[in-house]
Amino acid sequence: MSRQRRIEVIESSEYVTVGELVRLSGVRYSTLKYYTEEGMLPFEQAEENLTRSYRRIETLERIALIKKRKEEGLSIPEIKMELGLS
Repeated sequence: MSRQRRIEVIESSEYVTVGELVRLSGVRYSTLKYYTEEGMLPFEQAEENLTRSYRRIETLERIALIKKRKEEGLSIPEIKMELGLS
């Protein structure tokens, strides 16, 4: 079992894990995994441990945009199109 990093460390890190994104954004783990699988949240993956790392600032901005568009009634395919992913 891995130890969680302190929130102060996470908030100053360039890269974060999906679990840390949950803590920062308040969005459920399964939702963030779905967004990742749909290509909506870009990540980098280290070959040695297969851990996905997300750029903290850019990813939190993307999550906020997705949440806003969902609140406005857009579907995931519509949001993906807006993001230039479809």
